[in-house]
Amino acid sequence: MTKFPMTVQGARALEEELKHLKTELRPQITQAIAEARELGDLKENAEYHAAREQQGMVEARIRDIEGRLQNAQVIDVTAIPHTGKVIFGVTVEIANVETDETVVYQIVGDDEADIKQGKLSVSSPIARALVGKEEGDVAAVKTPSGTVEYEIIEVRHV
Repeated sequence: MTKFPMTVQGARALEEELKHLKTELRPQITQAIAEARELGDLKENAEYHAAREQQGMVEARIRDIEGRLQNAQVIDVTAIPHTGKVIFGVTVEIANVETDETVVYQIVGDDEADIKQGKLSVSSPIARALVGKEEGDVAAVKTPSGTVEYEIIEVRHV
């Protein structure tokens, strides 16, 4: 089975969500189903059907999270010696060579990616261009509007 890379923070967030679903939401839904059953005829009981539907969605999410965690290869970048090289999990500051605009991204697994929070998927074009390069190197990223070059300013293991 193929393992997928995940940061320690990403694994922790999934574990917390899983705990919340199992210990808080699951019992609430079970209670809601029990209360809806007491209302009588289940065929025309909207509360019962809504609770059962919610139960199905929560159980599917629980299975999804458990599967993701089971197939995750959790990588703690803080335990890896700093070499200045861009690898999975590092936080990298890059500058657009043309505009001098700088941005900071953390390279994370596909499940953790959130560009608004500066978390860049390891399979994204920018991350693929950066991985393996070192501080001071220039990485060329192919975009729909042409190739953009980024200089790697700093690599941090945080």
